[in-house]
Amino acid sequence: MGIFVLSPEMQRAIDRAGRWFLESGIQEANGGVARYYRSDLASNAGISTEITGYAVSTLLYLYQLTGDAAYREGALRAARFLVGTAWDPKLRTFPFEYPANGTRGLTYFFDCGIIARALLAAWRVSDDAIFRDTAIATGRSMAADFRVHETIHPILALPDKQPLPYEPRWSAAPGCYQLKSAMAWYDLFEATRDTEFLQAYENAVDSALRTEADFLPGASSQEKVMDRLHAYLYFLEGLLPVLDRSACAQVYRRGIERVAGYLREIAPAFARSDVYAQLLRARLYGESLAGIPLEFADAAHEAEHVCRFQVDSTDRRTHGGYFFGRKSQEPLPFVNPASAAFCLQALSLWEARKKNALEAGRGTLI
Repeated sequence: MGIFVLSPEMQRAIDRAGRWFLESGIQEANGGVARYYRSDLASNAGISTEITGYAVSTLLYLYQLTGDAAYREGALRAARFLVGTAWDPKLRTFPFEYPANGTRGLTYFFDCGIIARALLAAWRVSDDAIFRDTAIATGRSMAADFRVHETIHPILALPDKQPLPYEPRWSAAPGCYQLKSAMAWYDLFEATRDTEFLQAYENAVDSALRTEADFLPGASSQEKVMDRLHAYLYFLEGLLPVLDRSACAQVYRRGIERVAGYLREIAPAFARSDVYAQLLRARLYGESLAGIPLEFADAAHEAEHVCRFQVDSTDRRTHGGYFFGRKSQEPLPFVNPASAAFCLQALSLWEARKKNALEAGRGTLI
């Protein structure tokens, strides 16, 4: 998707979100990006390598959308932080947070994939080989360190890279959601033509398809089910490279319907902005890539709810960002870069769809 004319309302929403990324302080002076801003405590959480990766991809998306060079520079500052500061060249991985928790830090498979995809995006706009080379090294370590037969361990303890015991929460156990991060292997195959990367992605697809049916609801608590909707949508996003396969398209279409049903049921009590945004993106990519009919009224409903999460404030630390979620219609005090990334992309894609300007393709997915 390239530059196109946004409506004045959408232009203002995108501009507010973009300026929040650049000017709110969510990106620290060293280029790293905080996990979230706590509006009740008036402080940032610690720097997250995963969220910094998302910020790289988001700012480059905004650069692609608007042509504003400030977004490119912000993205490259974040990318330089990842390769020059956060990357551990001895362990050949990205710790979960910066600075790592002493010698017993953690590394997540999911985070590494998000970062590798972001570094490839930075390489494509800058032609700086360090971004590509670090992405390749990350992809190789993901395959060597996290995989055992058909299982992908979600979390390893550093420095020994031993898998942590699995826990009931979705992010601490293997699952179909890991396919979103495994897309890094597909992107690396496209960048290098190394078929080992392609085979790693195909293996992840096969594993995810075998297990996805049991991922939802996956919990008895409505709040936990809402969290799992977010993760399940990662699985659907991970299918985008293979949506030309009828079996994958069928699973994708059914998955959209499942998520929408749970979201309608749970949202009055607890709703996440990223779930609304991810579901809207899934609908739009499904139509564009696989010809899945778009439920226009449902998409419009989701877009309307996404808009409601954007912060309108005189405080530059929050203005233009997006709240993570709300309970009983009250916003939770987390202004979240990942939520903002998904929301601004979903709304810009929706705008493009309404103007019949949405191009087929998955390369810009944040």
